[in-house]
Amino acid sequence: MSVPVAVKRLPHGADLPLPAYATDGAAGLDLLAAVDAPVTLEPGGRRLIPTGLAIALPPGYELQVRPRSGLALKNGITMPNSPGTVDEDYRGELLVIVMNAGTEAFTITRGMRIAQAVLAPVVRIAWRETEVLPETARGAGGFGSTGTVS
Repeated sequence: MSVPVAVKRLPHGADLPLPAYATDGAAGLDLLAAVDAPVTLEPGGRRLIPTGLAIALPPGYELQVRPRSGLALKNGITMPNSPGTVDEDYRGELLVIVMNAGTEAFTITRGMRIAQAVLAPVVRIAWRETEVLPETARGAGGFGSTGTVS
């Protein structure tokens, strides 16, 4: 299934290709860095990286921006707000918060694949306030409470 999404190339990203799926079975499109000059992230550093794109999502959808697994494994490059959410009513530039959780400096260059984007449907909550919640075997246990031996 394909969902049409309007995309606008911004002047600083006009020469870069549009995000594309790397394989027929890929869920995410690779987002490219539209930086004018190389950006070096020291260990523990983070920067906002432009993509040179703005989009108009159709109603009922969000764009989830996620780290690329290869960059995370090999270099410790991740996103501190993963997954980032682009709301359907946002019309600004797609920007990616990139963080170096690795042990060595990492340089982002123009056109580098820095993140992946996944289009996802949004289901909205309709709150139904109540005084009593249904009981479950787990109850209020959380933060490591499952899988423990009593």
